[in-house]
Amino acid sequence: MSTTERPRILVVGGGYVGLYAARRILKKMRYGEATVTVVDPRSYMTYQPFLPETAAGNISPRHVVVPLRRVLPKAEVLTGRVTTIDQDRKVATIAPLVGEAYELPFDYLVIALGAVSRTFPIPGLAEQGIGMKGIEEAIGLRNHVLEQLDKADSTTDEEIRRKALTFVFIGGGFAGAETIGEVEDMARDAAKYYTNVSREDMRFILVDAADKILPEVGPKLGQYGKEHLESRGVEIYLSTSMDSCVDGHVVLKNGLEVDSSTIVWTAGVKPNPVLSRYGLPLGPRGHVDTAPTLQVQGTDYIWAAGDNAQVPDVAARKAGVENAWCPPNAQHALRQARVLGDNVISGMRGFPQKDYSHSNKGAVAGLGLHKGVAMIVMGKMKIKLKGRLAWYMHRGYHGLAMPTWNRKIRVFADWTLGMFLKREVVSLGAMENPREEFYEAARPVPAAEPKKTEAKAS
Repeated sequence: MSTTERPRILVVGGGYVGLYAARRILKKMRYGEATVTVVDPRSYMTYQPFLPETAAGNISPRHVVVPLRRVLPKAEVLTGRVTTIDQDRKVATIAPLVGEAYELPFDYLVIALGAVSRTFPIPGLAEQGIGMKGIEEAIGLRNHVLEQLDKADSTTDEEIRRKALTFVFIGGGFAGAETIGEVEDMARDAAKYYTNVSREDMRFILVDAADKILPEVGPKLGQYGKEHLESRGVEIYLSTSMDSCVDGHVVLKNGLEVDSSTIVWTAGVKPNPVLSRYGLPLGPRGHVDTAPTLQVQGTDYIWAAGDNAQVPDVAARKAGVENAWCPPNAQHALRQARVLGDNVISGMRGFPQKDYSHSNKGAVAGLGLHKGVAMIVMGKMKIKLKGRLAWYMHRGYHGLAMPTWNRKIRVFADWTLGMFLKREVVSLGAMENPREEFYEAARPVPAAEPKKTEAKAS
């Protein structure tokens, strides 16, 4: 046991699993039974399914993030990173935002680091690519796209216009298809207010290495989603990938070459690479290997769940699917977090652990205002929806899944106002460098050199 007066439950990561697990533990815990400590580089949790709508301006950015200290008032929230874990001593090394790293003892450990963008060593990607894993990237993408319309409207250089109005999205899963659908919708609306830019001037390109998009909703709805996006002028190239994008010059494996100022990368995720420094058993793809109880294999005081965990899909295995693992989505993360929280309390009190088992209830995806696809699983029956009704299902499901009633109400208020008010199409590009204007005004202006005059002859 640690040297603190009461045992410490250390939650590494304040994302979806970390937040919900900590809330569950605090709810089930007796007064003074343990200290719950949550460590994350950010002081808020981001509801990632709403990032495409945030990028399109349908939801205010502040409404899709949940402040950890406000939601977890009885927990100790530390803003920093857990760099290493010493399992023998039960000590974690914390690197705060500022100052020296320090050691923090714990008795029980929850690994909830989530995932990061899965990238490849493609020339130019690090310099040109825009991700869609955080609220900052969603805001940046929105401002960037509108800024490209501003550039194209104000220049007469055709090459600059063409590059500014070409938008390339890599990855055709939920994140890629939803983001290009929402951004194309926003750009179409915004073009109405520009004199020299129309939707016909823009070029939207979606690229995926697989032979279909939206695999999560099944082949038929995926094909519908593809045909729908193509009907809106989106070029879709499947079974291909991007070879390079140096200086915005995109080269695809199928031979297509275009110049683009906007390259959005949504080609999958991978477990947080810092896991390799924790000394935990990892699966073949870098996930923490867990038992059905969400306990890390070979331990009785460490649990893991969510995108950074390899969790056996008990329900699928009972149905005869061998070696089935839970997919990394919000549906499983929410339910895993609840079971994990209960199991931590049970483990602390010496009670038996409960297996995590959940059957897939379907999937929903939005492709812009009033457009979407949905597959609802009810027992052995699958209900497939498309268009406006699927879009309502998408908003209803994720609106209710949004953590805290405070944020649910704010999100639904944004949607309600959007029914009566036109979409905002203002670019706040100066947010990237907010001090630049002040710096220009405050910096000393070099004194002008005195003019040289020739001496007159006497």
